[in-house]
Amino acid sequence: MPRSNNDKYPLFYVADGTWPEVILAADAPLSAHCGLLLARDLNRTMRSRGLSLRSLAETARVAHSTVARVLNGDVLPDIGTLTRLEDALDFQLWPGPSAVRAAASGQGFPQG
Repeated sequence: MPRSNNDKYPLFYVADGTWPEVILAADAPLSAHCGLLLARDLNRTMRSRGLSLRSLAETARVAHSTVARVLNGDVLPDIGTLTRLEDALDFQLWPGPSAVRAAASGQGFPQG
């Protein structure tokens, strides 16, 4: 299934650094910034709670490979996956439009 506006996966737009501590290309679409923010929050939340990829995947009822692909910037999660991850973590991962726009414009969201 094609992504909206033919956006590529977030990792495609890395200009510098190693995922997720990266700077995205100036022309990266909002979806790439959203994917980066989401991956950072997911990684930070899993670490702070001592969750392994497999334990989160089991609790959220998603494939562990899907969680890994989200964390690695290889895919944007669909709404069902996002909802299951948020429910399992009891934490909002979706950064929302204001945070995504701010990240895309480089305002208030340091890279890394």
